[in-house]
Amino acid sequence: MNTTLVAYFSAGGSTARLAETLAAAAGAALYEIRPAVPYERRDLNWMDKKSRTTLEMQDKSCRPTLADRGAPVAEAGTIFLGFPIWWYREPSIIDSFLEAYDFSGKTVIPFFTSGGSQLGEGQERIAALAGGAKVLVGRRFTPRASEAELRAWIETL
Repeated sequence: MNTTLVAYFSAGGSTARLAETLAAAAGAALYEIRPAVPYERRDLNWMDKKSRTTLEMQDKSCRPTLADRGAPVAEAGTIFLGFPIWWYREPSIIDSFLEAYDFSGKTVIPFFTSGGSQLGEGQERIAALAGGAKVLVGRRFTPRASEAELRAWIETL
């Protein structure tokens, strides 16, 4: 249980780029959190009150189905959890992921991409959903953060 895992969800590729760079900086395994029904471009239109993501984010009990349950969470002691900010919190698929695994005794470190939004209520939600884990304060990065920048951040944890 001494391994490090970077688990991430990315709808448009920005968080994926960041997660790949973070995994390289941390010497960590990489796992993509995927919904069973992938998000299409029209699903991501936050200005459309009937788009899939708008409806999901309005219902805080929404838990989109995961494409698989093969994340190597059991082997990891530290899990960097990455996602884009949607409506000032983590996407509902992250909640599905957190409820699908046992995080007892693990350290969870959120990292996220956003044009300017912070995590807001997401920090407390993640801590509650990752029961038994030590959840560190999350941090926002640009998708193009350098490996050196991420390594410097890791050293402060």
